[in-house]
Amino acid sequence: MNTIDEHIQKDQNEILSAKAQGNNPKVRHLEDELHSLEEYKEHHPEDKHDPNALELFCDANPDEPECRVYDD
Repeated sequence: MNTIDEHIQKDQNEILSAKAQGNNPKVRHLEDELHSLEEYKEHHPEDKHDPNALELFCDANPDEPECRVYDD
C-alpha cells in the first residue's frame, strides 16, 4: 500500500469478501487491523503513509520497551 487511505479501503473490501465467505477468523483479524489503522489516522491526520505493524503497535502502546526512542 502507498497510503493509509488505500490500506483502509482494501481492508474494508476484504472484510466484506470474508463475511460473504463466512470466514469469521479473517473478519476478526481484518477488523482489528482496520481499527488500528483508523486510530493511527486519527492520531496522525497529517501523516498519509501506510504504517507498518510496529508503528501501529507503538501508537497504541507508546510506553512499551520496543517503542521507546533514545536520544544519544
